Amino acid sequence: MNASPTSNDRRTDVLVSTEWVAENLNHPQVRLVESNEDPLLYVAGHLPGAVEVDWTRDLNDPIRRDYLQQAEFEALCSRIGITPETTVIFYGDRNNWWATYAYWVFQLFGHTNARIMDGGRFKWELEKRSLTREIPTYAATSYSARPRDDRSNRAFRDDVLAHLQTPGKLIDVRSPQEFTGERLHMPDYPNEGALRGGHIPGARNVPWARAVNPADGTFLSLDELRQLYASEGGLSPQDDVVVYCRIGERSSHTWFVLKYLLGFEKVRNYDGSWTEWGNLVGVPIER
Repeated sequence: MNASPTSNDRRTDVLVSTEWVAENLNHPQVRLVESNEDPLLYVAGHLPGAVEVDWTRDLNDPIRRDYLQQAEFEALCSRIGITPETTVIFYGDRNNWWATYAYWVFQLFGHTNARIMDGGRFKWELEKRSLTREIPTYAATSYSARPRDDRSNRAFRDDVLAHLQTPGKLIDVRSPQEFTGERLHMPDYPNEGALRGGHIPGARNVPWARAVNPADGTFLSLDELRQLYASEGGLSPQDDVVVYCRIGERSSHTWFVLKYLLGFEKVRNYDGSWTEWGNLVGVPIER
C-alpha cells in the first residue's frame, strides 16, 4: 500500500496527510489509533473507525515506572484487531505529541508498519472533516510481537551518564523556562515532578513544538527541520543523539522528527527525563 505524498517533500513512508487518511478510512489493512493528552477528546468525537490507545492505561505498567511488557503489548494489539501487517496510523491532540509517544512504544516491540497523520486532530478539525462518537469494534487477532527492544531507541540514566563522557549530543525539548530551571513543568501547568530545576550538562534547548507549523500543526518542511536542528541543536545526521523532556512524551516527538523525518542514524529517547534526573542524588545539573 502506497501513501500519497504530503506537501513540502515529507517522508511518506512514515507520514501521511489528512487527505490520505480520509481516502483510506475503510481500508481493511489500515487501523487508525488516536492517542491524546486529554482523555475526554476521544469519547467526544474521533475519526471514523479509530480506536483509542491511552498512554497511561494502555502503554504503561500500572505499578512500576516502565512500559508494558511483550505479553501486554500483544494483548493490546490483539484487542484493537491488528496484525504485524496492519498499517497503523497514529494521530492525536497537542500536535501529535502523544501520537508520536504511542508510535515510539510500538517501535520498541517492532511494529514498524506505522505512520503519523500530519497535523493530527487539529488539522483534521481545521478542515472540518467528520468525527464520530461511535466506538468501533474489531475482531480480535492473535498478535505476536518481538521482545521489547530497550537499546535501539531508548536511553536509561546510566546511558545518559555515559553519554556525557562521549562526543554524543543531548537535546532538551522542554520550554526555555524548564531548561533554565525557572519552572519544573511546562508553562500553564502546575510545577511538579522534580526536586531540582535545570538541564543535563551540555544539552541544547530546542523546544519540541518548534518542529511544527502553528497554523495547522503539520511538520515543517525537511529543509526547515534540517536548518532548525543544525543551527539550534548543533546536530548532523551522523551524531549519537539523546533527547529528553519531563517524562519522555514531548521528546518522543523530537525523536520521531530526527530519526524518521531527517534520517539520523542514532537517536534515543530518555523517557526517565527530568522527573528522574531532577530527583537523582549526585548527578550534575546546569542552569
